[in-house]
Amino acid sequence: MTGPGIREYLQAVQGALEHVDAGALERAADELYRAWEGGRQVFAFGNGASAALASHMAADLGKLTAPDLGQGPSVSGARRLRITSLGDNAAWLTALGNDVAYADVFLEQLKNHLQPADVVIGISGSGGSENVLRALEYACRAGARVIGFTGMQPRSEAMKPFCAVLVQAPLEMLEQIEDLHVVFHHAIARRLYARVKEAR
Repeated sequence: MTGPGIREYLQAVQGALEHVDAGALERAADELYRAWEGGRQVFAFGNGASAALASHMAADLGKLTAPDLGQGPSVSGARRLRITSLGDNAAWLTALGNDVAYADVFLEQLKNHLQPADVVIGISGSGGSENVLRALEYACRAGARVIGFTGMQPRSEAMKPFCAVLVQAPLEMLEQIEDLHVVFHHAIARRLYARVKEAR
């Protein structure tokens, strides 16, 4: 297997950061802020490394928006972002994959929980993951607000019709797309944290 050297790999990621659409990141933070403000639910999902990022998002965004963190069983009534990663329930995920279809493992979960104006975050480095696209189509039809994370591979165009906000890594190598997705998440998370802190 051949590929770029270490220096070339890092230079490509560094160069891509200069071409990121910061406005799309800001709009994604806006969507999440409105979800927090309105008590809406957020659902994140993807496959492989994107599933890991969805879990990462649920951990960071749930924690960063918790003003009463560490206060024990007291009921403060403090507003927190209600976010769930759909890849984290292994029993449900594998039951759906085995008994229905892997293409519907996220779609079927959304049918149980999704309400209009909830936020859905679909992550696909290629943009062509069938189970992500089917879930995004359902979310769009159900009146949810859809945020997509993808890259610049040719199949990424398939996500555009379903997304209110499409955040794209300006790269085609999957590993580098995944690198930038983590950076995007952290930038959005810190922006959301700042806005929530100001609003308290």
